[in-house]
Amino acid sequence: MRKPAVTSVPIAGLMAERWSPRAYDESAAVTPEQVRALLEAARWAPSFGNTQPARYLVGVRGTPAFDAILATLNSGNRAWAHRASLLLIGVMVTTNEKGEVPYAEYGLGLASENLVLQAVELGLVAHQMAGFSPGAVSAAFSLPSDAVPKVAIAVGSPAAPDVLAEDWRIEREKAERARIPLDEFAFSDQWGKPAL
Repeated sequence: MRKPAVTSVPIAGLMAERWSPRAYDESAAVTPEQVRALLEAARWAPSFGNTQPARYLVGVRGTPAFDAILATLNSGNRAWAHRASLLLIGVMVTTNEKGEVPYAEYGLGLASENLVLQAVELGLVAHQMAGFSPGAVSAAFSLPSDAVPKVAIAVGSPAAPDVLAEDWRIEREKAERARIPLDEFAFSDQWGKPAL
């Protein structure tokens, strides 16, 4: 199922096609090459002073790492994410040999967006989630104190919305995508004065 962004002017195809579905094909698998491409895309994201604060915990379906990540998700996310081919946790490293890493969360965000756009390029879909337990991740993966889990990401092949079974989940999956209009998004001269 495609839900391309409706924009006032054309934008790059990867960005227009990116959305966050919950319907995954549980029979599909990601290849090692696909996983490597996702992580390479994330690795080459920009970061403040090239500090590279992003790290990822990687769980391919059928592995203990996948099960461990799945167990940290809240029940609403576990209800659909178990069908994904790959689960990741985006972790920000907050210190390095020079001390505190500036803008670590921003760096992880940039890396995660690269990862998600690479998924689109590979014909996959990805859904980023805040609904998980950072404490459970830290315990399950023995993270050091300066490694902070910030986002869970499901990646896989799309499926028809009816795999979600419940009517409200199916309708949410089919719902039209929406964003605030540009005149409420970008300002010039003063706050609230549209730039365009």
